[in-house]
Amino acid sequence: MITRRAIIASGLAAGGVTACGQNGGSPGAGPSGPIRFSILSTEAAQSMEQYWTPILADMQSATGMTVKPFFSSNYTLLIEAMQAKKTDLGWFSNRSGLEAVRRAGGEVFARTFDPSGVDGYTSVLIVNARSKLTLPDVLRCDKTLTLGMGDVLSTSGTLAPMTYLFAPRDIRPAACFKKLRSGASHQTNLYAVAAGQLDVATNNSASLLLNRQRGRHEADEVRVIWRSPILPEDPIIWRKDLDPAIKEKLRQFLLTYGQGSSARAERQRGYMARLNIGGFRPADDSFLLPVREMEATELWLAAKQTGDKRQIADARQSLDAITAQRVALEARTRAPAADQ
Repeated sequence: MITRRAIIASGLAAGGVTACGQNGGSPGAGPSGPIRFSILSTEAAQSMEQYWTPILADMQSATGMTVKPFFSSNYTLLIEAMQAKKTDLGWFSNRSGLEAVRRAGGEVFARTFDPSGVDGYTSVLIVNARSKLTLPDVLRCDKTLTLGMGDVLSTSGTLAPMTYLFAPRDIRPAACFKKLRSGASHQTNLYAVAAGQLDVATNNSASLLLNRQRGRHEADEVRVIWRSPILPEDPIIWRKDLDPAIKEKLRQFLLTYGQGSSARAERQRGYMARLNIGGFRPADDSFLLPVREMEATELWLAAKQTGDKRQIADARQSLDAITAQRVALEARTRAPAADQ
């Protein structure tokens, strides 16, 4: 749940946790090497450092292993870091997590849940609160408005608005808006809309809530004009080839973190609340089925625009196969795929 140009690595002092940059560490976590935890910098690196430092310090203390964070605001670089074994596990968005599974030997083993008890979040379109723009104005496609979108691998910043809003209406943003700015973080898009630098931008409900909780006035200077269906929370992904003993230590730490009624658990829940995380639940790669279905839907809609019957049929077949997997899973477990 994110400008994405370079890896940001900053020193973390608390609990003996140290920072790991793009070239930090050596391949292979274990007794002779640190655990490298990658973190998507959805906002300023200094803020993310502040919020994650105590959690990673607790991880280090509980597992007895050195933990080094790896910050980046660029989804692709996080995937490439895992692929090159410069990171061992990390907090991903759904779309980037899917690519980590596909390309970097990653595997979902946990997922976050919302502290409010309302699981999931929505992609949104925001305009300036003083603007009279409506959704029909945005969808008019008359090249009079400026639009800000997220990273191509952002679920709420790109995939959801394309799947649920633009593609079903045969709207190609690059051809419909006076100016399209893509690849920006939710924070950057929020500030740009609040300042009147962009007419409309993608964002998500969780990001807007966090900004309000932190007293950032920009969140009160924008207005939501569209919401997507509910999107799954974020996956936690590790490399499949990690030592099983290390995996078990990490699993036990995350799945018990902030659980219970002790003062320590209360303190841990306070750390996570600053990230809008209520805790962690077990999960596997099936957690990403709804995202795969969204992706396949977008590809099918794009194929329809080509008019190529074979391409359309192939895309529809792929979509139907993924939908069937999701339906079968939900029938077997009697729970939504995102709750697995």
